Amino acid sequence: MPITVFLLDDHEIVRRGIAQLLEAAGDITVVGEAATAAQAVARIPALRPDVAILDVRLPDGDGVSVCRDIRSAVSPPPACLMLTSYSDDEALFGAIMAGAAGYLLKQVTGVDLVGAVRTIAEGGSLLDPRATAVVLERLRKGDEPSDPRYASLSPQERRILSLIADGLTNRQIGAELFLAEKTVKNYVSSLLHKLGFTRRTEAAVYAAGLRKENGG
Repeated sequence: MPITVFLLDDHEIVRRGIAQLLEAAGDITVVGEAATAAQAVARIPALRPDVAILDVRLPDGDGVSVCRDIRSAVSPPPACLMLTSYSDDEALFGAIMAGAAGYLLKQVTGVDLVGAVRTIAEGGSLLDPRATAVVLERLRKGDEPSDPRYASLSPQERRILSLIADGLTNRQIGAELFLAEKTVKNYVSSLLHKLGFTRRTEAAVYAAGLRKENGG
């Protein structure tokens, strides 16, 4: 039986390139794709792929949240391979916590990507042991705030909250995270709602308090 794969990336040309690469391997079949987090969460449960290749940064969310959502909604859950253009410790931390089986930069070679899909389809892991050790150490030390409101935020929302605390505007945050200003505005509205605030100044004060608690 071929390995079935679902692709999530907001760039069509990237999805086409990855699909052609995987299909050429002979033992891998791409059964579906999506350009947004919402599309992926809606389509993956019905397709039940063996592997889901998820872009970390998306117009309407992030691949880490998609990984968490589909792994709780699909049984057996697909092995999730996070694919990103940027090295990001927080996203890596979130990916490990969400149950991802692998985390690769998009600079990976075609041969290595095919090998990665085969490895995680067989139940293997591509997470760097050192990175996993760092996550476990953070959990042991309790570096993650215990506030359930903060725990409800996605990794991307946490990054944006931190930048709000730094005094950045939506436009500046967008430039920092390579997001459209409208997308940042949607994230800010979402995180304010989750935290129970109505103004970003309240969120900034809250984030500053978290930093103080954790020695930041």
